[in-house]
Amino acid sequence: MTPNPEADKSPTTSAALSQFVAEVANLTTPDRIVWCDGSEAERDRLTADAVTAGILIPLNPEKKPGCYLHRSNPNDVARTEQLTFVCTPTKEEAGPTNNWSDPAETYARLNGWLKGSMRGRTLYVVPYVMGPLGSPLSKVGVELTDSIYVVLNMRIMTRMGAAALKQLGDSDHFNRGVHCTLDLSPERRLICHFPHDNTIISVGSGYGGNALLSKKCFALRIAGPLGRDEGWFAEHMLILGLESPDGETTYIAAAFPSACGKTNLAMLTPPDEFKGWKVSTIGDDIAWMRVGEDGGLWAVNPENGYFGVAPGTSAKSNFNAMKMVEHDSIFTNVAMTPDGDVWWEGMDVPPPDGLLDWQGRPRNKDSTDKAAHPNSRFTTPMRNNPAWSPQADEPKGVPISAIIFGGRRASTVPLVLESTDWTHGVLMGATMGSETTAAAAGAVGVLRRDPMAMLPFCGYNMGDYFAHWLKMRSAIRNPPRIFMVNWFRKDSDGKFLWPGYGENMRVLKWMLDRIHDRVEGRETPVGIVPNEDELDLKGLDISKDAARAALAINPQEWKAELESAGEFFKRIGRTMPKELEERREAILAELNGAPSERKIAAGR
Repeated sequence: MTPNPEADKSPTTSAALSQFVAEVANLTTPDRIVWCDGSEAERDRLTADAVTAGILIPLNPEKKPGCYLHRSNPNDVARTEQLTFVCTPTKEEAGPTNNWSDPAETYARLNGWLKGSMRGRTLYVVPYVMGPLGSPLSKVGVELTDSIYVVLNMRIMTRMGAAALKQLGDSDHFNRGVHCTLDLSPERRLICHFPHDNTIISVGSGYGGNALLSKKCFALRIAGPLGRDEGWFAEHMLILGLESPDGETTYIAAAFPSACGKTNLAMLTPPDEFKGWKVSTIGDDIAWMRVGEDGGLWAVNPENGYFGVAPGTSAKSNFNAMKMVEHDSIFTNVAMTPDGDVWWEGMDVPPPDGLLDWQGRPRNKDSTDKAAHPNSRFTTPMRNNPAWSPQADEPKGVPISAIIFGGRRASTVPLVLESTDWTHGVLMGATMGSETTAAAAGAVGVLRRDPMAMLPFCGYNMGDYFAHWLKMRSAIRNPPRIFMVNWFRKDSDGKFLWPGYGENMRVLKWMLDRIHDRVEGRETPVGIVPNEDELDLKGLDISKDAARAALAINPQEWKAELESAGEFFKRIGRTMPKELEERREAILAELNGAPSERKIAAGR
């Protein structure tokens, strides 16, 4: 095959990167190669090209300045877990919770599809940095893509362009990503991860989670094994800062499955009763955490923007999110109003006449079809967020004082529960889950385990992942406290016991009081809950009975919970750490009346 001469016109000093681009160009044979520099001029040029090609639709510059709408292929609207593979030498290394494929066979299949696939197209070289520039916690990646939509989103989501090439220098250590939309056929769609090669290949999809390779693919599925080998954590967690009226700032990382209020918590607006308190956002989705010189966990948000779900986002649920998408954002698969604005279900604004749905079709007001796709998205720069913290650019990260695990549970799990030590906290995370909602496929109310919200994103064996968490305790001299929360507990009439949203600040404050030894809490066999007078309920329209019910520990429900968790552990198989199984059994025995042998360890 004749080499593509344009691949040699690279601005990088990394011979490995130049070779990577040349190899992919020779395979895919694009008409031209564009090295992205991340400049404003480049953004303007590429945006104009995308508008001309009909890939982006300009929105009303008075209502949404700098904003555009993209409509994806109707068959390409979400992550495709069934087509997402971890390609390791052995199936056990990928584990029972991942789809596995043999690396050699998968490379051969993908290369067959990629051969000549970019003929008549442009190959964009997108160098990017995950994490603050110059940070010891950051990593460089390079995505080669034929999608201008991907390029413009990557510019928002990462620190992209010349700065990334500068950080890479002449190194050969970078994540290699290849993305090609092919013909968008589901029959030729695969998202494949090769942890041993630090490589990702995604074909047949233009959707964000499948095509923005920096996000779940690199930041979690590839970074997870890197963190295991290098001694750090790559987690599906938000990072927020809580500043008290006296200027004391505490940083928290939190993991939630989908539909559990993760982004809302990351951008929480405190209730009026908490005047003087400030919540700042470091990140809303992913945290990379290392052990600092002080023996504590320090975290960075590897991303530079937000890729959020639009439906359900409103001024009530997330005021800051609504403010940040007012300008310089890309919307995907939302509805468009006649005057060039956007609309989606759950915006708390009535749909106007003349609405175009997410496929561009006129929508009848009496229609029962969704105007915006349930998985429609917005991509917006991190600095658009009114609650954005400049600490998000701090190279050393921020110190994490607490880790929260949360899920959507109608019963059993109390509003807040603190672990008694690190192993117990890991058990909390390993057994967390959510009950399915009406929006999810399948039966409603079925419990789905999602350990640490990583089930779809853990790029190696889940048992080894748990073992990594346990092993790291010896390196963390000053570990964060670990909590579990449940905003969704219901009473016997099926009504939520807790109002949620901004009122969750009251729960966060109790955590801070525990961290700073201002309250004692009450120990139960399953963890520590607030004493009745420790949760600040002033100004909140909730009865004492409802508050007690939200915090109640029901031994019979917990016995069933722990038995169910044991079934999940059996699924993990022989790599399941004995420490977690032993702790599960010990708590179960205590619920059955055995005396406790636990001690709340100093320093947790």
